Amino acid sequence: MVIHNSAAVGFSNAGSYDAHRPSYPSEAVTKLLQHLGLEGKNGARIIDLAAGTGKLTELLCHRPERFEVIAVEPHDKMRDTLNAKALKGVSTQSGTADNMGVEDGWADAVVVAQTFHWFANLDALREIRRVLRPEGKLAVIWNIDEYNKPRAWKATTEWENSLHELVMDAAQDGQPRFRDYVWKDVFSKQPEPALFSASLVENKTSYNVWLTKEALWERLATLSHVAMLDGDKKEAFVQRFDEILVEGNDGEWNDQNEILMHGVTIFAWTTKL
Repeated sequence: MVIHNSAAVGFSNAGSYDAHRPSYPSEAVTKLLQHLGLEGKNGARIIDLAAGTGKLTELLCHRPERFEVIAVEPHDKMRDTLNAKALKGVSTQSGTADNMGVEDGWADAVVVAQTFHWFANLDALREIRRVLRPEGKLAVIWNIDEYNKPRAWKATTEWENSLHELVMDAAQDGQPRFRDYVWKDVFSKQPEPALFSASLVENKTSYNVWLTKEALWERLATLSHVAMLDGDKKEAFVQRFDEILVEGNDGEWNDQNEILMHGVTIFAWTTKL
């Protein structure tokens, strides 16, 4: 599997991605581990597939269960950033969703944080199934800031809705994202016999975060299709961003010149058949 150009180029600034992308709420991670049957299971084996710079990997390695984690990441700069963290109990390796380089049946669970939409296909499902033990589980999780939500979701504020429209207008690379919800289709289109249970179970938790205008821009700019903007397109995008992020919009501002932004962490899981 070749890394999509939007990911290869858009995530080339791994340091910025690591600094400005959020971690995952501890409540969501604990709930997900409960559903996977791994909470309190000491030494359980987890593959963090497409681990990036290790946002979820860090949380897994700091858990009291002392999980054994293999972080698989194909992007060299992202993987280098993860390696530099020297996380205890974590080994990293180059690999893709359809060729992880992990032995058959090694993992109790495969978790995919923020990335499953890049490779939601049968080749990836077959490889994920191969590395799982019998009745092992696949889990997916995303942090979804409201500016990056599915169109059908209602934004909490008008300024977040306006920012969402700006982000959607800039998304022109043809690559489906979480917000398109087509990543679920692979589970309903499995061959017979099925690889995983087709009834993907979903749950979610909400979060709020205070961000300065500058911090919000840095966070927004880690989206691959935004990071790839240049020339007149980038200038127009920044101009509109500035128009939306003015004090006096319908957002809630604090005395540190931070605006309250809303989001939701979505997670889902399924079982190997």
